[in-house]
Amino acid sequence: MGGRGTYASGKNVPFTYETVGTIEGVKVLRGLGSNHDLPEEAHSSNTYIRVGKNGEFNMLREYDSDHYLTTEVAYHKKRKLDNSGKPVLHIHFYDRNFNRSD
Repeated sequence: MGGRGTYASGKNVPFTYETVGTIEGVKVLRGLGSNHDLPEEAHSSNTYIRVGKNGEFNMLREYDSDHYLTTEVAYHKKRKLDNSGKPVLHIHFYDRNFNRSD
């Protein structure tokens, strides 16, 4: 697990997540301290999952062979997609500058 622009550029930083399990061989992470998002870069895995406090799926991120985030599948409230305030399954794509698609 890494941080924005660090591991992929050869800089190691302290971990801000802990592995709390696996789902189908994919690491399930929980943030340490105030960090609750998944990393923008990956150290060892090319996919990570985050579950909410209730144990339900919240996010999956995939990374390329250079450890950069490429794809994010998320399930949470997204008023741009559903004004009801209910969680909605959606996907974002990232470029190498960490710009995210709508």
